[in-house]
Amino acid sequence: MSTAIWVVIAVAVAAALAAAVYLAVTRSRTARLRRRFGPEYDRAVEREGGRAAAERELRSREQRHEELELRDLDPRRREQYREQWVRVQERFVDTPEAAVEQAGGLVTVVMGERGYPTHGFEEKVAHLSVEHGRTMDHYRHAHAISARAASKQASTEDLRQAMVHYRALFEELLTPPGGERAAGRTPDHQATAPGHQPTGRQPTGRPADGTAGEPAPAPHAAPAAATGPATPRRDDQTPRS
Repeated sequence: MSTAIWVVIAVAVAAALAAAVYLAVTRSRTARLRRRFGPEYDRAVEREGGRAAAERELRSREQRHEELELRDLDPRRREQYREQWVRVQERFVDTPEAAVEQAGGLVTVVMGERGYPTHGFEEKVAHLSVEHGRTMDHYRHAHAISARAASKQASTEDLRQAMVHYRALFEELLTPPGGERAAGRTPDHQATAPGHQPTGRQPTGRPADGTAGEPAPAPHAAPAAATGPATPRRDDQTPRS
């Protein structure tokens, strides 16, 4: 074989190797972004009109997120916020629209204390999605219902669902490092609809059949949102002073 042929073969092999490496890196990056952003990845692909543009946008979110000075809440502040959430839920029976508005405001307050931006819904979503991507659907649904509630177009059931959606993000923002989310466990608000008592569960949080179940809610975790005009009920029956 002539030298020219060997050069052509070498170039072709190098090109094939480069293409394989590029494909592997691209697939790895896509898988990482999908894991991190969850449903927000597909939403970005739809909004940006393609995978490449969506991934540029998501990587931009990561870069902006790194500029934030985020901080965890100390245990006493987490407890205070959970007590505030309980009071907001108790107002739901008599004034559901006001309770939903207050729930959204409380979530925003916690965002600010954690170090997230608190102005502009899409700006908040962009920053929150980096660490809470799988909860952004909850936040978007809650925001949409709140907008309908402001124009008196949301039913009581819609408002109840808004409380559920707000609580999903609220609990994630309050979860300490190494807590439920980091351990891969499912928070109680995602497993039990408001106003419904889970069945077949022992006080320890394990099902009656003895198999491993979800963790029992924290002693002061907020009860489920009220579903109607009945007297508000707390999941935590421990009397409060």
